[in-house]
Amino acid sequence: EAFDEGVKTFVLFPKVPDELKTNLGVEAYNPEGIVPRAVRMIKEAYPESIVCTDVALDPYSDQGHDGAVEDGKILNDVTITQLCKQAVCQARAGSDVVAPSDMMDGRVGAIRDALDSEGFTDVSILAYTAKYASAYYGPFRDALDSHPGFGDKKTYQQDPANGREALIEASLDAAEGADMLMVKPGMPYLDVIRRLKDNSNLPIAAYHVSGEYAMIKAACEKGWLDEKDVVLETLTCFKRAGADIILTYFAKQAAKWINEDGLY
Repeated sequence: EAFDEGVKTFVLFPKVPDELKTNLGVEAYNPEGIVPRAVRMIKEAYPESIVCTDVALDPYSDQGHDGAVEDGKILNDVTITQLCKQAVCQARAGSDVVAPSDMMDGRVGAIRDALDSEGFTDVSILAYTAKYASAYYGPFRDALDSHPGFGDKKTYQQDPANGREALIEASLDAAEGADMLMVKPGMPYLDVIRRLKDNSNLPIAAYHVSGEYAMIKAACEKGWLDEKDVVLETLTCFKRAGADIILTYFAKQAAKWINEDGLY
């Protein structure tokens, strides 16, 4: 249905059974795992589609964190090794874009090297450059059962009060080989989208996250907002701020409205 409305890019996130979760997240690079199988199915049915896959361990972790854990601390370098295996596995399945959302230091360069060494030089990297330790992720984490098993993610995600750190991360990600830079969440961070747009030549992506989606849906169900008007205004705001790419759960519905209005 989305493809028929003109939405031809899809991002995959897995819901992994608890019995497959481990501290090292080894299921993340199982070639017969849910994500590689889904990628192959989509590419077979819709060869012209663009498939983007999430690179992170939290859906596969029995600790609920984006990285391997030891003594209550996230192991950055051990995690990167696992992420490289995951990215290569996804590329082998047919992923066009891998999107590391883990926020480990140095992971973009390591993933780029891993992909290139396996011959996947055309697979792009969408880096979660400015991913904030946000309260807006709740519905997504509920759906995937990926809440942190202890503590929070503030040691590796960014401080919502610090807008300047995004520029440092953007410079690092670009130098390591990122093809696109992501800001997450979206609407509360339009200023960060604009900062990256003004300071980078790479395409800027905005992630309109689950909490933002849920707030709009709840308000519309109450009759407080007109869904079509507020969704299209929201997406327009992303573009105005400088987003070249928008990840949103409203993609199919927004495309349908745009097509009905003859705007596409």
